[in-house]
Amino acid sequence: MRELWQIFLSFFRIGMFTLGGGYAMLPLIQCEVVEKRQWVDNREFIELLALAQTAPGPMAINAAVFVGYKHRGIAGSLAACLGMTLPSFLIILIIAMYLVGFRENHYVECFFKGVRPAVVALIAAPLYALGKAIKIRWWGVPLTALIAAAIAFAGISPAILVVAASLIGLFGGMLQKKRGEKPDATVS
Repeated sequence: MRELWQIFLSFFRIGMFTLGGGYAMLPLIQCEVVEKRQWVDNREFIELLALAQTAPGPMAINAAVFVGYKHRGIAGSLAACLGMTLPSFLIILIIAMYLVGFRENHYVECFFKGVRPAVVALIAAPLYALGKAIKIRWWGVPLTALIAAAIAFAGISPAILVVAASLIGLFGGMLQKKRGEKPDATVS
């Protein structure tokens, strides 16, 4: 029961102090579950994020559910999910009850404009750290930028790019195996 409470509180804190959605939560989740609690290692965390991305639903909640399940089974996944979602629910409830009139407030608007760059940094920092952890080769950075540009500016569906990248990785791994090379996380 104590471990379930720890899972709940860990994800409650992450949910309570994160602005910007799932990607902005990544550094907090990584710090809590990999570095502080050691519920998963770096490699498992990267795999967990890939799985969380492909599962339907919000990525941060999927990640919480997967970590909770890995650590304490179904009860752990429920504790993690409740911990991650309860803060947002409570905050929205309070806003709906008391702060609706502040939406047009100049200072509130300025606050959110100031938060936006921090959210972008919160998203970029774990991506850089994850890239280092999985040892992305030198060409991985421009490839990542190209994929982001294809999504943002060319309107290409992220699903198509995920399937294409998966197939490239699969065929690259098959080529490595055929050549007798040891496969790694950065198939060329």
